[in-house]
Formats: sequence, structure tokens, C-alpha cells
Amino acid sequence: MNFDFIKNQLLAMTAIWSFCLVALLLFGWNGNAIAGELSERLANFPQWEKLTSVQPASGDLAYPEWMAGSWQVTSTLVDLVAPLAPDIVTPGFDTNRKKLNQAVSFLVRFIPEKSAVTRLKIFPKIDKKTTILIADRGFNSLNLARAYLGDQAVLSVKVDPNSPNRQITLLRGERQLVSVVTARATETTSDGKFITTEVFQQLFKGGSRPYFNSVESTTAYRQLSTSHPAIQADQVTAVYLSPQDPDYFAAGSKPVALYRYRLEFFPSQLPTTP
Repeated sequence: MNFDFIKNQLLAMTAIWSFCLVALLLFGWNGNAIAGELSERLANFPQWEKLTSVQPASGDLAYPEWMAGSWQVTSTLVDLVAPLAPDIVTPGFDTNRKKLNQAVSFLVRFIPEKSAVTRLKIFPKIDKKTTILIADRGFNSLNLARAYLGDQAVLSVKVDPNSPNRQITLLRGERQLVSVVTARATETTSDGKFITTEVFQQLFKGGSRPYFNSVESTTAYRQLSTSHPAIQADQVTAVYLSPQDPDYFAAGSKPVALYRYRLEFFPSQLPTTP
């Protein structure tokens, strides 16, 4: 198996890992961004630099209740930019350009967080609105990875039982992608959009040498009045060089690649329980 091809495809997938990896402080600090900062960031695409208002990741991301259930998601790459080209271009950027305007479809689901379900069983009279809705990270990540790479290329996805912020995607040939969420912020706009930003570190293992990068994914979800689709999302991924990269200081705080996706969620009859 060509590890460089797999690595580049996983890099392109980064924009939609937020279904599976991102987290939010559920107790204490709530991770809210400065009012309007995230929506303004999307509006200013592709003039981006590293965010400074994100906070360390802890716990699991709570999604709005209108995202509950199972969904057939269609993801389409609608734009990509290499801000520092031709001096600095990430591996696979030109290859990913061929994916422009090509839709990829996969299943995802959003479920009650287990500890919240346990609390409801012990205290059935508590307000059910306190139930926390989270992404089924392992299920979503596996479907996403196989949609991009094929069923045979992706063996499994393992989420750390002690932290929803760390997961490993196991690939054929004893290769793997380790993804760790390190920081995030959220924002709810006056028109009802739910916006998240997640920053995470990625390590590709199994090739001739390990490959590191830093990624930020910003997503604005919007509930629609129809079911075809029921939810739309605007998502941008910014890829930054890691300190291990020889061009790290030349890039500074600027991303070396930006990918913009349109996501559409259609209701699915898939059972909502894992």
C-alpha cells in the first residue's frame, strides 16, 4: 500500500474529523469564543492565521439537540487554497485538487452521552434536557475513513476510553493515524448557527519516517426547515506545519493549506444506538 497516498487522503479528510474528535468543557469553562469571532473567521476565508482564543480541550463536545439521530452526510470539497505557494505546499495538495466538487457520502450519528444516560436512569425525574448529545466518534470516524480510502484500507478506529479527545485510525500494513484534540472554542450566532473550532495534532506512523501536522477545523452548522437536507454546514480546515518541519519558521502563524467543504445532512433510518 502506498503510505504517502493514504497520508495525503487522510490529510484531506481532516476537515470533517470534527464529527469524531472534537470536545468541549462540560463542567466549568464552556469554551465560548469571543462573540462573532468564529463566524467572522469563516467570512474572511482564506485570510487566516492561527486562532488565539481557543482553550485547552477537556471532556466531550455537546451538540445541539436538533442534531440528534442518524444522518446520511454528503461532503463536497468546494474550495482549496495554498496561501504560501509556490514556496510552501503541503504533500498531496495538488492531488486533492482533483477532488474539487466531488461529493463523498457516509453515515454518522449523534447519541446521548453515556454518563448522562446513567444519570437519567438513577434520577428519572431530572430534566431530560440535561442529556448531553455527542458524536458517536468511533462509528463516524470509521465510516468517514472508509468512504475516502475504501473498506479494505481502513481496519478500525479506536477511541481512547479515558479521553474522547484521542483516537487512532488503524490502516493496513501496520500504519496508523493518531489524532489528539488539544484546544477548541464554540459560538452560537443570533440566527441559530452552531459554530465549533477544534485544534488537534496528527501523527502518521508506519512510513519511512513519522509525519506530524497541526490542524484547525471550523464548522458552522445550520438547521433547515426541510428534510432534504435537514442540516447544512460550512466547514474550513486549516493545516499548519509542525515544529518538526524544516519550513516551520518560514510559515510562521499562517496555514499552508486551506480546505473548504459543504456538508449536507439527510435523515437516515439507521438505529441511533451504538
